[in-house]
Amino acid sequence: PPRGVVQPSPQPGSLREAPRSSRPRAPPQAAQLPRETGHFQGEGPCGWGRLAPRALQLCNNAEGYLAAYSLLAIFQGIVVNGLVNVSISTIEKRYELNSSLTGLISSSYDIAFCVLSLFVSFFGERGHKPRWLAFSSFMLGLGSLVFSLPHFCSGTYHYGSKIEETCQILGTNAANLTCNASTKSSLSNYLYVFILGQLLLGVGGTPLYTLGTAFIDDSVPKYKSSLYIGIGYAMSLLGPAIGYVLGGQLLNIYIDVHLQESAEIDPDDPRWLGAWWIAFLLCSFATWLLIIPFSCFPKHLPGTAKIQAEKISETHNDGSKELVEDKNIGKSFKDFPLALLILLRNPVFMCLIVAAATEALIATGFATFLPKFIEHQFSQSSSFSATLGGLVLIPGAALGQIISGILISKYKMDCKNIIKFILGTCSVALLLNTVFLFAKCGNEPFAGVSETYNGTGTLWNLTAPCNTDCNCLRSFYYPVCGRDEIQYFSPCFAGCTSSTSEKRKRTYHNCSCVGKPPRLPEVNVAYEAIPGKCRAQCMLLPVFLGFFFFTVVFTFMAVTPTTVAILRCVPDKQRSFALGVQSLFLRLLGTIPGPIFFGVAIDNSCTLWDVNECKTQGACWVYDNTRMAYMLIGISAACKVLTIFFVVVAFCLYKAPSKPQSTTWELFFFFF
Repeated sequence: PPRGVVQPSPQPGSLREAPRSSRPRAPPQAAQLPRETGHFQGEGPCGWGRLAPRALQLCNNAEGYLAAYSLLAIFQGIVVNGLVNVSISTIEKRYELNSSLTGLISSSYDIAFCVLSLFVSFFGERGHKPRWLAFSSFMLGLGSLVFSLPHFCSGTYHYGSKIEETCQILGTNAANLTCNASTKSSLSNYLYVFILGQLLLGVGGTPLYTLGTAFIDDSVPKYKSSLYIGIGYAMSLLGPAIGYVLGGQLLNIYIDVHLQESAEIDPDDPRWLGAWWIAFLLCSFATWLLIIPFSCFPKHLPGTAKIQAEKISETHNDGSKELVEDKNIGKSFKDFPLALLILLRNPVFMCLIVAAATEALIATGFATFLPKFIEHQFSQSSSFSATLGGLVLIPGAALGQIISGILISKYKMDCKNIIKFILGTCSVALLLNTVFLFAKCGNEPFAGVSETYNGTGTLWNLTAPCNTDCNCLRSFYYPVCGRDEIQYFSPCFAGCTSSTSEKRKRTYHNCSCVGKPPRLPEVNVAYEAIPGKCRAQCMLLPVFLGFFFFTVVFTFMAVTPTTVAILRCVPDKQRSFALGVQSLFLRLLGTIPGPIFFGVAIDNSCTLWDVNECKTQGACWVYDNTRMAYMLIGISAACKVLTIFFVVVAFCLYKAPSKPQSTTWELFFFFF
């Protein structure tokens, strides 16, 4: 109504309007809606002001927005969860950073997300959500560009001279290496540029999974929400897969592309560094293109008011819905503490958040260390292990989220049944998690670790009489498999004094530590040792991958339902803010500590550490496979039990709005 004119409130069930003389004529469709839908005045055409081409209106719907949302989620996944992880070891070598510093780089994204998620989701709740995603596109592109800048500022890469890998009796391996622990290169200062890039990526990623997801829930009917969110989340998983493939292929290109023809090393050389920066540069410009579609969407898609009017609230009956409606909480910044307190006092919401956080802890832990588990448990190469891990995790996670979204949409589950569905999927995942108990392998023979150089050496000592005069470097790990089917730390520790290459396949000869083949000792093998680990005698890898695939499917079948249940159990005007609080807790309790817990568990199963010339301990080379399997199942099973416990509590405490609020237990949770 015009300013200064009072509009009488309609009676319940009545469509009576104020006199025509006291208010302007409303569009016919608006006259048929309850007054509560008046805040959807942002419905309009797709375009930029008066520029609204008719062709763009074909995208002015939930499907068009979902397509743009999925593309942005894919590019975010490519950069943050794909390229950064693939490039981190190359960045370590190029800029002389240790693993703790590169770990800080990886954590910077989550730090920015934690700091901003509450404020972005609170202020964006009543704002123009598509424009927030246009801002997200800009910041993701800017962060990706900044992350690639050190390559253009650090000059040409100098790879130096090659370390001799075979046994040199005169000791040339160690003669030219001295301990220079006090020497510090200026290249390490680029650490701050990488952290800045990750912080910008965190700023860009914050609106995507809070405001972007809430906008989907606003724009589609209630029982379609889970399907659309499931598709969006599943599409976001394509990003890491594309990032790993794209980043891995580009690492086969020399870091200084214009000098590749003149470089005297190849990708098999330990000094080789790949062109990690190219993909970041490409993604920055591709992400900026998405600013165009997000900037043209209206504040609300056509039909949103009608969809919201037809929805029946399932907010947990603790009085929070009435409080938010009566005081119109969320309109100004002074409402922030009370809005946060209302969510924190919602016991169903908090239980679902903690359950989601424990699931995220497992998911991020396995996403980080599953390739390492496969590599050491089944004696596979690191690249092949990463490929297998991706083939299990990415399709399994995407399939789980799509299946759960379809099931919830098809059977039109309410909030109570959605929580029950989460409980069922988590219980099945817990049972399948026992795969680690029977699909594990023993330790493969390793000279100096589990074998004693044919009885001439001692356990836990890589040096034996057969390689004492070789002066081998403990810091140069280059595993070879001897014809005796025993693995050696390097050709030098195997006592090999010569090597030959044919069609880029190297073999080692005159190896004083390598014995005869155990199966056919009378056969003269053409080599004494070959690069790489020995072929695993344990044949349980297919069994493990099959069972673990279904474990991933059922684990991620709980992701979309948890998000939908959180959106249902909180007041409608706090849905974006609720997703912001969820994102904060997911990172503080899940994604940040997850890799740390799994990393500590795996380190506790190490049997052979890397020690450089300064006697500084580095990475682990050999693990106790049995101990590693038990440590991982212990963490994952404990987290699954916690998840099930909190889901059960959420199920017991949830009260639909139609039921009276009367239980002392629920009142206790709300007030205390």
